[in-house]
Amino acid sequence: MANVDQNSPAFMLWCVEGDGKDARWTRIGAAWLHQDGKGFNMRCNAIPLQGRLVARAFTPKADRDAAQGGLV
Repeated sequence: MANVDQNSPAFMLWCVEGDGKDARWTRIGAAWLHQDGKGFNMRCNAIPLQGRLVARAFTPKADRDAAQGGLV
């Protein structure tokens, strides 16, 4: 974890409503690893009142796909 780019988030934060193929994923923020790798800082644009909060590893390809309509 020492090679993590401090400017890029380690995780994207999603609100997930529903299950399986019918689930709706909405990106609501990002998380950056602490230097010691034992925690992270989160920045949220929204806090879900319903659904699940999911943190998924950030990859530029996944983020690009989401922006093109793969996920909300």
